[in-house]
Amino acid sequence: MDFIDQIKVLATKIPKLSESIKTEEATKNALVMPLLNILGYNVFDPTEVVPEFTTDYGTKKGEKVDYAIMQDGKPIILIECKNIDADLDKEQASQLFRYFSVSAAKIGILTNGIIYRFYTDIDAPNKMDEKSFLEINLLDIKEPLINELKRFKKESFNIDDLANVACELKYTKEIKLILANEINSPSEEFVKFFAKRVNDAPFTQSVREKFTVITKNALNQFINDKINERLKFAMTEDTIPATSNTNESNENSSSDIGNNNSEEIITTEEEIEGYHIVKAILRENVDLTRVVMRDKKSYCGILLDNNNRKPICRMYFNTKQKYLGLFTEGKNEEKVPIQSLNDIYSYAEKLKCTISNYDNTEKSKGVVSDYGSGKQNPEGVI
Repeated sequence: MDFIDQIKVLATKIPKLSESIKTEEATKNALVMPLLNILGYNVFDPTEVVPEFTTDYGTKKGEKVDYAIMQDGKPIILIECKNIDADLDKEQASQLFRYFSVSAAKIGILTNGIIYRFYTDIDAPNKMDEKSFLEINLLDIKEPLINELKRFKKESFNIDDLANVACELKYTKEIKLILANEINSPSEEFVKFFAKRVNDAPFTQSVREKFTVITKNALNQFINDKINERLKFAMTEDTIPATSNTNESNENSSSDIGNNNSEEIITTEEEIEGYHIVKAILRENVDLTRVVMRDKKSYCGILLDNNNRKPICRMYFNTKQKYLGLFTEGKNEEKVPIQSLNDIYSYAEKLKCTISNYDNTEKSKGVVSDYGSGKQNPEGVI
């Protein structure tokens, strides 16, 4: 059973189980431990999961955090559990905050068995942030977030990769929250920003009231238009063929971002995440400033040196079945089906080999890549 299917099965049990869960201990046994099991951790093996983990903090002795997930004898994730009925907005994760600063763990999780909030130390080293960088609600499952949860599986957990991802997720989450608040109830500063650009009149009380309504309506119409465009695109998308050739020179340039038809191209969160996964894979093999994403109508391409003659891979994420386009030494494309974005890691060696082929070809021709240095690219960057 696929990871997301396992999560959905657990989620469907919550409404039935919630009537019988009356204590924090019952919450842990019925909901938290099954999730840890899905993530690949043996909750009955104390070398992997330690319940009631104890660490002395200053003068406080014997305080405990509910679970510590261990790696090489050290805690990597601390978990504090609350009762299923607990409001996490009002709960104080006191033990979690204290233990975080004195342990080797870099991830803290606060949960009531339904909502899981993930914390790290982005704002200050070894001090757990007050705001979470990721929140998973099992009663409101969002597949992109479940894909992020996969990073915490035992076999794929990598704290170095998570550090970069956590920072981006945290700020993305906060910006989205700001946007949601502004859409529902535009602030004076937000309204003034738009009013000053479309109206030369002084920003009086009457102007503010008028443009508050206009701004709110305009934002909602804009969002609805984008949703409708996306739906039309999904309904008209053709079935992806099994293989294709990468000769991109004959492609209609109107599909590139930045041309007049660019409004038809929507770069999704999944495509952005896929781009970051590819960069994470290639970080030891190439200067990441050379790895560039270029979105098109039917796929999202990742190029070396922003050169369409050097495709690293293509992401076909706009259909129900996702595909990753890989390139051989002869630049022939092979589309492989993937179930989730984490499957990209399975093709790490092929991606690295593609990069190596391009660089080795240039070396054999006596060409030195100066992309990013201000010198002209001999391959002809587009």
